[in-house]
Amino acid sequence: MKSILVTGGAGFIGANFVPYFAKKYSDYKVINLDKLTYAGNLENLADVEGCANYQFVHGDICDRELVEKLFKEHDIRGVIHFAAESHVDNSITGPKAFIETNIVGTFTLIDVARNYWMEAPHKVRAGYEDCRFHHISTDEVYGALGETGYFTETTPYDPSSPYSAAKASSDLLVRAYHRTYGMNVTISNCSNNYGPKQHPEKLIPKIISNALSEKNIPIYGDGKNVRDWLYVLDHCKAIDLIFHKGKSGETYNIGGHNEKNNLEIVDAICAILDREMPRKSGGSYKDLVVFVSDRPGHDRRYAIDATKLETELGWKADENFASGIVKTVEWYLKKLA
Repeated sequence: MKSILVTGGAGFIGANFVPYFAKKYSDYKVINLDKLTYAGNLENLADVEGCANYQFVHGDICDRELVEKLFKEHDIRGVIHFAAESHVDNSITGPKAFIETNIVGTFTLIDVARNYWMEAPHKVRAGYEDCRFHHISTDEVYGALGETGYFTETTPYDPSSPYSAAKASSDLLVRAYHRTYGMNVTISNCSNNYGPKQHPEKLIPKIISNALSEKNIPIYGDGKNVRDWLYVLDHCKAIDLIFHKGKSGETYNIGGHNEKNNLEIVDAICAILDREMPRKSGGSYKDLVVFVSDRPGHDRRYAIDATKLETELGWKADENFASGIVKTVEWYLKKLA
């Protein structure tokens, strides 16, 4: 059985990926390393606790001694690196944690992997030729788009927040380890994810929870900031594909082809809630929407061109926004009920 290290597997995307991956590949031992910050939740991994090929480890990716121990004890043959501080608002008020986790943590992981898998620059240890480090990143490293155009893998980096700057730095570090040491790495930059298990601080779960609690639903600025929305399980399937079939040293953009502004998002969710759980006071949940001061440095539009991933590796999203948002709202209704 081949052991792989998944970092941040108790977070939103990781907690969707780990059960998907562990159940699909019985020949992998999945070691999930998570610090369990406020964004990590072991309840999200309840459906994988009984899997014989799964193990949880509570720890910090910046703890080099721990990471080295895990590599040696489990003979780690691959890394899928989700762990990151990711909430933009928090990066504006407290950027230090983002620098430490997203940059120093990524360095610690990839440097330990280099020392364990390789004898020297561009010389892999015998038997470790297939070991791969996959780094999950974000489209926010590219900055903002105008009303037209799309981010591609060759779009210059232009991060706007401490969060996206830290992720851009970690991307460049991974690329440098490929070029300098010849490490087998891949990188993916994804658009906004949504779906089950997302932390309530994020837009979609916040809209749902505030609506059901009869609280105001805050929307930044004029609500017309545009994002390309990607259903989380489609993202997990893309990572699986890149990890197994992607070309070493390459970056792959993952997008859902679902551009929506925040007003469209809140309208869609409120329409579902109005139908599934009408307000006791009458009226629509849309009446709870309030506009608040915009976030500093708030990028206006993101949109991903996923052509490379689709044509080279054959990936295609299974969900469009209309189907994915219904599944998402239904999951939260069950959870909050």
